[in-house]
Amino acid sequence: MSAHFNRITIIGLGHIGSSIARAIKQLGLANELVATDGNATIRKRAAEIGLGDRVAETNLDAVRDSDLVIVCVPVGNIGKIAEEIAPHLKTGAIVSDVGSVKGPVAREMASHLPDVVHLVPAHPVAGTEDSGPDSGFAELFINRWCILTPLPEADAAAVEKLAALWRTIGANVEIMTPDHHDLVLAVTSHLPHLIAYTIVGTADELEDVTQAEVLKFSAGGFRDFTRIAASDPTMWRDIFLANKEAVLEMLGAFQEDLSKLTRAIRRGDGEALFDHFTRTRAIRRGIVNLGQDSASANFGRPNEQLPKKD
Repeated sequence: MSAHFNRITIIGLGHIGSSIARAIKQLGLANELVATDGNATIRKRAAEIGLGDRVAETNLDAVRDSDLVIVCVPVGNIGKIAEEIAPHLKTGAIVSDVGSVKGPVAREMASHLPDVVHLVPAHPVAGTEDSGPDSGFAELFINRWCILTPLPEADAAAVEKLAALWRTIGANVEIMTPDHHDLVLAVTSHLPHLIAYTIVGTADELEDVTQAEVLKFSAGGFRDFTRIAASDPTMWRDIFLANKEAVLEMLGAFQEDLSKLTRAIRRGDGEALFDHFTRTRAIRRGIVNLGQDSASANFGRPNEQLPKKD
């Protein structure tokens, strides 16, 4: 199926939205690409760097006669935007999003959208800790996964049309139910972010370790946690509130495993620790083998070079 649309609208021009816009423009997947954002400063910047063929001043103007609308805003605002644009959508249009939580968000969107449009929620599992319209790049989705979570009544042709677009901009496409998505992402994304925020916060609050020492002596593990903890606070606040049931379930399982490790350390049970670390090491190898990360030393970071001897 063709991935080309006559008119595509992107609402929200942060890291993900601006990356989608760049990919669509670079590959010529729309006769017209319309972009907009609720922030006037971002709209101005989007026009300056040419994120769309046209930057609309309002969501209503942006979606008029659009064949595909992708809402790229924090999950706490997706339902409100769906309600706002619903009366102005073209019959037969596909409406999608990029939110990290799907169950409650998809159901809220569906409650507002008219029967004459096709809702196909999506979640591209990609991104960096950076944000804003200048942070996006067209290659972001290459060999990353995009999960589509259509509701049971979704139109199959609309689902395949959106899947074709995601595949064309480089993503691998998986289809699953919204609630199963939320459970999977709770353990693979949401819980790791919660742990990262907690560890960095704990280091900041320790009275006997100064902040200067934390920054100066940060080893690789802590440094990587700070990268995750630098992610957009608004986006992650909304994710945890929207997916709280799945996150709490995974957090309970994590706390049980943490208790087991605590007992092993207290009892000097080296065998239990070794077995656990061996099992988890295999997970890392699996991620690399699937092409979802590099096997390069130091996670692909360039190493400083010693000066050459004269």
